[in-house]
Formats: sequence, structure tokens, C-alpha cells
Amino acid sequence: MSDADFLTAPFDAPVSLGDLDITGTGRFQNRELSWLGFNWRVVEEAENPRVPLLERLRFLSISADNLDEFYTVRVAGLRELAQAGNTTPAADGLTPAEQLVLINEQARALMLSQQRVLANLLIEMDAQNIMLEGPDDLSADDRDALENVFLNQVFAVLSPLAIDPAHPFPFLPNTGFALALQLERTRDKKPLQALLPIPAQINRFVRLPAEEGCKRFLPLEDLLVLKVPDLFPGYRLKAHFEFRVLRDSDLEVEEEAEDLVREFEVALKRRRRGEVVRMTHSAGAPPKLLGTIMAELGAKPQDVIEIDGMIGIDDLAELVTDDRPDLLWPQFTPRIPERVTDHDGDMFRSIRTKDMLLHHPYETFDMVVRFLQQAARDPKVVAIKQTLYRTSRDSPIVEALCEAAEDGKSVTALVELKARFDEAANIRQSRRLERAGAHVVYGFLDLKTHAKISTVVRREGDELVTYTHYGTGNYHPITARIYTDLSLFTCDKKLGRDATKVFNYLSGYAQPAHLDNLAISPTTLKSRLLEMIAAEADHARAGKTGVIWAKMNSLVDDEVIDALYAASNAGVQISLIIRGICALRPGITGLSENIRVKSIVGRFLEHSRIVCFGNGYGLPHKKARVFMSSADWMGRNLNRRVETLIEIENATVKAQITSQIMAANMADIAQSWVMAPDGSFTRPPLPEGQFAFSCHRFFMENPSLSGRGSAGASDVPKLTHTED
Repeated sequence: MSDADFLTAPFDAPVSLGDLDITGTGRFQNRELSWLGFNWRVVEEAENPRVPLLERLRFLSISADNLDEFYTVRVAGLRELAQAGNTTPAADGLTPAEQLVLINEQARALMLSQQRVLANLLIEMDAQNIMLEGPDDLSADDRDALENVFLNQVFAVLSPLAIDPAHPFPFLPNTGFALALQLERTRDKKPLQALLPIPAQINRFVRLPAEEGCKRFLPLEDLLVLKVPDLFPGYRLKAHFEFRVLRDSDLEVEEEAEDLVREFEVALKRRRRGEVVRMTHSAGAPPKLLGTIMAELGAKPQDVIEIDGMIGIDDLAELVTDDRPDLLWPQFTPRIPERVTDHDGDMFRSIRTKDMLLHHPYETFDMVVRFLQQAARDPKVVAIKQTLYRTSRDSPIVEALCEAAEDGKSVTALVELKARFDEAANIRQSRRLERAGAHVVYGFLDLKTHAKISTVVRREGDELVTYTHYGTGNYHPITARIYTDLSLFTCDKKLGRDATKVFNYLSGYAQPAHLDNLAISPTTLKSRLLEMIAAEADHARAGKTGVIWAKMNSLVDDEVIDALYAASNAGVQISLIIRGICALRPGITGLSENIRVKSIVGRFLEHSRIVCFGNGYGLPHKKARVFMSSADWMGRNLNRRVETLIEIENATVKAQITSQIMAANMADIAQSWVMAPDGSFTRPPLPEGQFAFSCHRFFMENPSLSGRGSAGASDVPKLTHTED
């Protein structure tokens, strides 16, 4: 882009990509390589000098955790297809086997970059008196202190294991981490191969004695190597290496299972023993010992990666502690909406006044919790219905639902058992709810329920009033501190009826015959999007202003992408904020010259899903059509999940989304990456010392429009708004 300001800059001149077949598969990016591109941006944020040092270390840890999940889910699925001989190409034309080759190249390069970044961060941390030591750095006092740590905090949970015919090779779970040891008996030099699993129940980094103001750590694996003589008396350590395994995390569930919860419990046990999809090991591994480990794990050479550095760098998050606030983001306390304060904390009175849209984490997620807690304790409330896709272990929301059920209220909870990596937690929550007397349902076996809805039915005078919460994120109080999401609170009758019909669909399989406002997948959401995109193209062809703004995590669905291409060719100007995967190619002559894409990676994880259509009037405008959704524009969300798309009709909420949230996201410079036609992303260059607008900072400093109380909204900063 010629200007880093995404909101006001003109669209760049379109380019041609030479031999790229824009009428065929070349019009799409590969989704897996696009995701790896996102994780490259996360790694590069760990090098951003504008980010505090320990936050950069956190970004590096996140990138490693992201890559682990990518392997256990996406790479595992592609491997299974390739092994079965499946040659069906993806939308971009690559077969599973071809994708695996490219993924392997990119992932190995990414892991090398992670190690380089870590080495630089450790130098900077050392300068700040945070030191990650090695065995050669230990003093006599350090060794004495480590002896105490080993005996009192480590020894009892270790299981040193010989590798021979009398000792079966132990099972190492997903993310299992271990030391492989080549030993020699001192009396007769008889060799012994052994394994020392490194327990996940103990912190990875052991605190060492240090002067005040200094922090020193030793990796646990280094402590264990020092203690090998104590663990294997009479043996000498000849060689060793560390290794870590990732396993296929897919779940296979019988469609005709009579007891769905029990079937998921069985499937979870099977998943623990999934095939190894990646094994990383430290440099210098003895070939014979490495070969033994690979053979026992069933790890193929192409799935084994040597790391010259630290294994399992996701554990670095342990070093990000609160005792060095100077190396962290400045402290931020989420706001309580003024309207709620004006009504003495009463959520129902606040919502009755008018619709209220909260922007998390800037407005506290505690308001969602309070909504349900007050419902549980309010004698006028007769019924509560709630979807639960992910939530915290000791969830205050589940606690409130249990309290309401125990108080005799009608409580229905839709618990999604298929929420990946939260299956076991959701089973526990469902049993707890059932014990409290709630009705627990699990939706559809072949569809995940990803919609975020809560309804509270309250008796007010002679009628029942439905208060509804629609969200773009999970009912998870912990992740809500770092995920940017929207919460719409309303007592609009149409939205309440629509929510009730969705719950009836989930509990009774009766597809809604008519919804007043809502569109849901897999039935009407995608068609509604395609209709609105086509309508915007019609406006452009008619000489009106055609504009689309959209924000989401991922854009993959080929039909939606082709609809956006068609709208671009009709003259619609399309601005997309896509955090992660983007299979669309922007800025290409004859294909997408009116489309631009950016990604925001910063302090908070962009997670809200929004789409705005100018409706012939441009954006922002009071006559525009504005929607919030639980769905990304991916095949799984639009075709294989239950999702919601809500049209915002309240004028204040509509202005809040267009003139505050979307405008600030597009004006952001500090955390933005702009996408090129070839799929690469670059951070717009900034002159040294120039102010860089940050949407995260803007939202932290300015209250949301619809949450304002009696003071009114006139003094709320808005980036732009047109009324013509």
C-alpha cells in the first residue's frame, strides 16, 4: 500500500502475477501455507522492538504452541489422506502429498527462526538480569540448592526406564517430552539404553539462587542429566539427547453411539495413542539410540526434526511472570459499562433501557457472568438456556446455571462435546449440570454447535420477557481477557424468538421454519452472505457506492471468495481484516483489484466476526447493513456447524461497530500487516519516532458507544461517520 493507513489510503494499483491462472485454481491461496504465514507473523512479533521484552517471549511461546496444534490437527489429517492414496486436490490445486512437502519446508524454516529469535531474546533477558543458565554456569551453591530441589520436588515423580526386552517401551502421550540415555555399566562397560520421561506436572524451569533483582533458571532436563548417576547407580552416562512427540489428535466417534458421553470418553482414550506426526530432538543424538527411539515410536524419518537449540519452547511462557512489570504490557483493567453502573449493577434494567454491545476485553466479560448470576438468583426468572462450546475449568457460568437449576428454574444447557481439546472438560461440566438438575443436550452428532447464545426468560407483570445474549466468542472468562470479541445484550422480541427457535432446533432437531432476524448455518447463513455480497455488486453496477467491510479469523470458503471476486469486478471496494488464514488473493488485475486485506497481530487476539455492507450508501452510514457472527468464512463454519449471523438494527450499536470498531481496526498501523497478491504479508514501514495508531490502545482508552450511561455518547471519540 502507498499509505499505511488502511482506512483512508486509496486502493493500490492492481498487479499481474504472470503465469498465475486466475480463472482456475491459481485464484486461491493454500489454506495450510496461509496459516503458517500467520504463525510467521506471530514469530516476527517476538522481534518487534515496540513490544515489551517478556511479551515478546510470550509471542514466541504462542507460536510454538500454535505450531504443535497445527501438526496434531491439520498435518495429521493430511497425512491420513496421503497414506490412503487420496489425490483429490484442495481448492488451490495441491494434493495432500504436495501440501505435506511444502508444509515440511515451511515448518522447518519456521522452527529455525524460532530458535534464532530465542537466542536473541535470551541475550536481552540476560541484560535485564533474567538468566537461563546451563550446567556449565552452576556454582557449588547452585548445585547444593538443586540437590534440595531434586530430592524434595522432582525425584518422587520420576520413572527412569531401561529399554530392553524385559522392559516394554513406555507410552509417551501427545507433547510427551523425554531424555534418551546411552549408559555404560562401570564394572564391565556393558551398555544400557534408557528413557527418562520428563514429567509435565513439574515446572520446566527450576529457579536458582540469585541476588536481589536477579532471576536465574535452569531447564529441568539439565537438572535431570546432572542427576543421572543418582537415578542409575553403577552406570556412567555416555551420551544423551532430548526428544518430544506430537500425536494425531483426531477423534473417531461412532455415529450410532447409544451413549454419546461414554463414546467420547472411549474416543479420548484412543486419541492419546494416536500416531506420531512429529518428533523433534536435540542435536548430537547417537544414531543407534535415535534409531531405537524412532522405531519404538513408529516415527518416520520425514517426521523427525533435529533442533539445534531448545525443545518445547512453548514452555517459555513459564518465564513470563508479573514480578517484572517493566517488561510487560502496561496494566489494563477492563471497564464496567457506565450504563450498568447507572443502574446499580442491574443487568436487566440496563438491557431494558436499550440494546448494549460490549467490546471485550475492553469492557469486562464479568458483565456476561453477572447477567447469568443475576438470572440464577432473580425470583422473577423462570428459564435459562445456554450454549457452551468452551469455558473455564471452574466456570462461574456453569456455577450460575447449576445454582439456577437447584433453585427450581428451568435450565437447558447445550454442551458441545466435539470442541477440540476441550472434550474431557465439557464432559465434566455436563455431568455437573445434570447433577444440579439442568437439562443437558449435545446438539447434533454430525454438526458442531459453535453458536454463542444465552437466553433468560423473566416474568414481568403479565408477560414473559426474553433477555438474550449473542456473542462472537466463547463463554470463557479467562480467554475473554485477551480475545477481542463482541457481546450483544438485548430484549428485542424478534431476537429473543429467534434464539428460542435455535435452542429448539438444537434440542429437538426441528429446523426453524422462519427466523425474523437471525441467519444460521448450515441452513441460511451462507446463502444470506452470498445474497448480501451480490446485492452490493448490484448497487455498484447501478452507479451507487458499493462497499464491504469484513473482519474475521479466517477466509477460506471458495464460493464466498468467488462472490467477493465478482463484487470486486463490479466495482465494490472491499476491505478485509483477516487475522489468520486467507485463501483469497487481493489486488490482482482482472480478479481482485478492489480488494485489500490486512492482518492485525498485537496485544490482544483478534477474534470478533463482523461484516458491514454499504447498502448503496457507503460506509460508515446509518443506512448500511451491519452484522455480527460466530462464524468465520470457512467451509466447516458455513456447512458443518451451527453458527449465527445477527443483523444489528439498533442505531447506536450500528454506529459503534462501523465508526468505532471497524474504523479503528482499519486505521491501525502499529499492529498491522498488509497482504500482497502472492499471499505474503509485510508490515508497513514507519519513519523512526512517528506515532503509529494502535486500535488496541484506542479501545483501551475510549468507552464503547452503546455502553455509555446518563453522560451520553456525544463525547465518545469516533473516527468517522457520514449521514448523507
